[in-house]
Amino acid sequence: MAVNDLRLEILGTSFSITADEDPAYLEEILNQYRDAVENAQNISGMKDPLKIAILSGFLLCDEISKMRIQAGEEREQAEARREGEDRELERRTLNLIARLDQAFKDKGSTDG
Repeated sequence: MAVNDLRLEILGTSFSITADEDPAYLEEILNQYRDAVENAQNISGMKDPLKIAILSGFLLCDEISKMRIQAGEEREQAEARREGEDRELERRTLNLIARLDQAFKDKGSTDG
């Protein structure tokens, strides 16, 4: 992937970064960070850029942690569903085998 530059202008600071990511993706991430900064400013009333940046990072880490927990719970639920489906399939298979065994026994007793 090509190396791309992104100009960050936020909280009164401006600088460029270079990343091996798609420019559209970088812009999307920058927009998400801008939204997080705006949210931190709105909920805290802070004006100090450093404090706002720290609070924004903290809130984003909180969001990531919650998403990880949710993903883990969803993965556990999916595994439980699969296990339940596997048990049901096994139950039906054993039932079918038992019925086939019975049919062969019945067939054998009438052929004798």
